[in-house]
Amino acid sequence: MAIQSTDAAIPGGPSIIETRARIQQRLAGRHRSEFIFRSVGLGAILLGIALVGILFGSILAKGIPAFTQATLHLNVTFDTDILRLPPRPEQAPGQSAAEFHAELISWQRKLRTANWNRLIQAALAEQIPAIGDNARDAGGMVASGERVKLWDMVESDPTIIGKTVPVSLVAAANVDVWLKGNIDRTLDQRYQQLTALQQQWSDELYERGVIRMDFSTSLFTNVDSRSSPATAGLLGAIVGSLMMMLIVLVVAVPVGVMAAIYLEEFAPKNRITDLIEININNLAAVPSIVFGLLGAAVFINFLGLPLSAPLVGGLVLSLMTLPTVIIASRASLRAVPPSIRQAALGVGASPTQAMFHHTLPLAVPGMLTGAIIGVAQALGETAPLLLIGMNAFVASVPSTPMEQASALPVQIYLWQGNELRNFFEARTSAAIIVLLAVMITLNALAIVLRHRFERRW
Repeated sequence: MAIQSTDAAIPGGPSIIETRARIQQRLAGRHRSEFIFRSVGLGAILLGIALVGILFGSILAKGIPAFTQATLHLNVTFDTDILRLPPRPEQAPGQSAAEFHAELISWQRKLRTANWNRLIQAALAEQIPAIGDNARDAGGMVASGERVKLWDMVESDPTIIGKTVPVSLVAAANVDVWLKGNIDRTLDQRYQQLTALQQQWSDELYERGVIRMDFSTSLFTNVDSRSSPATAGLLGAIVGSLMMMLIVLVVAVPVGVMAAIYLEEFAPKNRITDLIEININNLAAVPSIVFGLLGAAVFINFLGLPLSAPLVGGLVLSLMTLPTVIIASRASLRAVPPSIRQAALGVGASPTQAMFHHTLPLAVPGMLTGAIIGVAQALGETAPLLLIGMNAFVASVPSTPMEQASALPVQIYLWQGNELRNFFEARTSAAIIVLLAVMITLNALAIVLRHRFERRW
C-alpha cells in the first residue's frame, strides 16, 4: 500500500510545512555563518598580504635606488709636477732587506701625503674649466675616501705616473642626494647641503654623462666609514654575521639535536624531565634581550671574552636558538611512526641502533628545517648584540671570531640614526634588503633540504 505525503499537522506537534520552513531557516543561518567565517578568514589573509606588501614595497622603493650611486667618470692625469714622487725603490745588489724595507716605507709615506686633491681638481677642470678656480667646492664633489683609490693605483703600478688614465670616482654623498632628488631643491640655499656652484656643476656633469648612476660596489666591498659616508659599506657587517651564524651552526645545532634525541628517546619520564621540558618551552618564549644580558654577564664579565666579538655574539645567539632547535627536533622525532621503531627492535636492533639507523634518518628533514629557521631567526636579532657591545663603530673586516666586528642588524640600527639622514635612509633600506635576502635564502634552503631528504612511509 503506497504512503501518500501529507501536510497535515502531526498530533501534538508543528505541521510539516512549519517544520520545513524551520529547517530551511536553520540551513540559511548555517550557510550565512559559514559565508561570514570564510569571508572573515579570506579578509584576514588579504589584509595580511596587503600589509606585508606595503612593508616590502616601501623598503624596496627606498632601498633599490641605494644600489646605484653617483659616480664621476674622469680622465685623471697623474702629473709628476703635482705628485713630486721619486721612483719606487728597488732592492739594489748587496742591499739588506731591512734597508730596502725602510726605503719602501719612506716612499709609501710620501705617496700617501701627495696632493691627490689637485689631481682630482685638474680632472674636473677638464670637464668644467670654472672648477679650477674653486678648489674648495671642487674637492667637495668627490667622496673623501676616493683619494685612497688613486694612491692604490700608483702603489700597485708606479708606471702610470705621468700618464692619463680613465678613473671612476664615487661622488660625495651630498651630490648623490642632490641628483636622486632626495632633497627639496626649492629650499633656501642656506638649508642646502651643496653650494650653488656644486649644484650647478652636478647637474651639468650629470646631463653630459660625466656623472652616472652606476651599481654601488662599495656597498658590498667596503666597511663602514664616518670620514667618507658615500663609500660606507656592509662588508664588515656581512663577514661578522656569517662568523656568528657559523658558530650557531657548530654550537646550537649539534647540542640541540642530541638533547632532543635524549629527551625523546632515552630519558626516563619523571618529574625532572618534565621540569626540563617545561623550562625548554619557556626559554623559547624568553625575550632575546634577556639572552644579551646573560651573555654580557657570563661571557664578557665572567669569562673575560672581548667585547663586540663574533665569538661572543655567536654564543649568545646559540643560547637563544637552542630551545627552537630542541623543540623542532623533538617534533620531528615524534612524527616518525612508532611501527618503525618497533620493527627495528623486533628484528634484534638495540634501542640505540633503532634510533640512529632507522628513526633519525626519517626525522632529518624536519630537524634541518627547524635548525635553519632557528639560524635565520638568529641572523635578524639585534637586541642581544647591542648588549655585548656590537653597536660600537668598527671600520675593519674581522679575520678571526675574536676580533671586533659588526653585524647586519646592528649596522642597520647604526645607519638609521646617522645624521646624514637623506643619504643613509636609502642606505638603511638597502641593508634591510640584503638582510631579508639572506633570510629568505636560508628559508628557501630549508624547504629544498626538506624535500630533498624527505621520505614517505
